[in-house]
Amino acid sequence: MTRRDAGSAFLTAKGLAIGWRTRVESPLAAGIDLELGPGDFAVLVGPNGAGKSTLLRTLAGHQAPLRGELSLCGDEVGRLSVEERSRRAACVFTDRFDPGYFTVFDIVAFGRYPYTGARNRLGERDLAAVEGAIGAVGLGSLVGRRLAELSDGERQKALIARAIAQDCPLLVLDEPTAFLDAAARVEIFHILRDIARFSGKAVVLSTHDVDHAIGYAGILWLMDANHRFMAGAPEDLATSGAMGRAFDGEGFRFDLVSGAFRSIEADEPYAIGLEGPDGISRSWAARLAERLGLVVQSGEGGLVKLGSVSIAEGEGGPTFALRSADPAAPVLEAASYAELARLLAALIPERRGPYR
Repeated sequence: MTRRDAGSAFLTAKGLAIGWRTRVESPLAAGIDLELGPGDFAVLVGPNGAGKSTLLRTLAGHQAPLRGELSLCGDEVGRLSVEERSRRAACVFTDRFDPGYFTVFDIVAFGRYPYTGARNRLGERDLAAVEGAIGAVGLGSLVGRRLAELSDGERQKALIARAIAQDCPLLVLDEPTAFLDAAARVEIFHILRDIARFSGKAVVLSTHDVDHAIGYAGILWLMDANHRFMAGAPEDLATSGAMGRAFDGEGFRFDLVSGAFRSIEADEPYAIGLEGPDGISRSWAARLAERLGLVVQSGEGGLVKLGSVSIAEGEGGPTFALRSADPAAPVLEAASYAELARLLAALIPERRGPYR
């Protein structure tokens, strides 16, 4: 495969409209402009039904666009044969399949089919690509196991390894972390970001994990409930209000300060102060307070401040001293986060409730 110069785009869309052609044209989204090139790592987010899977299938050439221009490595996607597309874009979609008796090695080796010819024989370069992809997703110890014997998460890793072994300029993955546990989700985001960063490929994936999308994406793609497409730096889409408009609903909202979703309390929230050195203990104390529905506040603000927590580090771990806003109340001490949670919960007025 001939590498293109660093200024070339692997994927370009202009005025793209996506949807279905049945008896009548049914557009889902229109006016989509985007571009991905070497080293780009794009993450697509949006509520259910926004059109994320339809967009990714269209970009990969699995579904015909309704209107607009769409090119893959400089050529119009609709004019490329299946074989040509398979050398330019590797895909992992959410379709279920019967793994039969295939092993992890077998599935990953299928990623080399664009290069092995009719006999499908693996050469040294093919074997190296397969072994490297298996190692990249951490399945080296399961290489001979049948997919039917694997967990959903392990099976998903094998499919990701197949796409990596295909060695295309563009990787397209639809919710690749959907079945993975928390540690494995982080691992996959690291792997895919590093593939883009160090191999010069372009990677795009969709996810419902907005926190990871904001933390890892170089480019954030956002489709809202009205099927409007937006692209930009995660920070730009968050601070412009686009993220909130796409996801905010009854009872919850996107919080700009934390970059996460928070429940909306019926009453005005209360505040608590935190005093002590920056570090792990203070960070987790802040998370605890926010879990109870409190706003961590430094200095004075417009919210009712219930008191402040002082954090001291000791050999056995952190200890906490809770000072109520009532100067006559005694200072209460806690030697664990569980004790601190009980003290803070008791401090919150009954009308609101700590876990409302």
